[in-house]
Amino acid sequence: MELAAYTKLESTIIHKDVIDAMMRQPFSAETRPFKKHIIRNNTIIRAVDYDLGRNGIAYFDKDTADYHVSTGNYSSGNKGRTYRNDGVDISRDSVKYETYYVSSIESGEWLQYTAEAPKKGTYMLHLSVASDKDAGKISVQINGKTVAAGIQVPNTGSLKTFKTIEVKNVALSPGKQTLKIIADAGYFNFSYIQFTE
Repeated sequence: MELAAYTKLESTIIHKDVIDAMMRQPFSAETRPFKKHIIRNNTIIRAVDYDLGRNGIAYFDKDTADYHVSTGNYSSGNKGRTYRNDGVDISRDSVKYETYYVSSIESGEWLQYTAEAPKKGTYMLHLSVASDKDAGKISVQINGKTVAAGIQVPNTGSLKTFKTIEVKNVALSPGKQTLKIIADAGYFNFSYIQFTE
């Protein structure tokens, strides 16, 4: 009966990223939003909701998944083995139910987010990060233009203690926005981006 209960349709978890990787990505280098993001005052974009697409196009992770068992190069990619099934390392928050964050970020890795801005505005970005070192640095690009470079990621005391760092005076035009978070220097975790007017 337990097996029957687990095979019910309402128990099904649909992994859009797996479907996209199998059906679209072999034939297209285009990226697509993982979720619809509309930028307004206090909008939060979760770090784990980066765009759908290939490594090096929608995100860049140094230890991406490789499922070529026949060549002996098998590696799972996502060290946390949760939420998504590509190379980005994702962990589950042990305190907040069904909350996830990008973990084990290495130098040179990056994540891309596609969002819509309904109107022109100037925003402050709050990046929620955690680190047990003072080494991390982040740059932010919007539509290919660097709006902040080499922002220091503070030592928050633990890789699970998140604090926000700010990027001020980010001007957005109405329409599609492509936001890229780049780890200039790694070894930190990343939870979300919040926009405030």
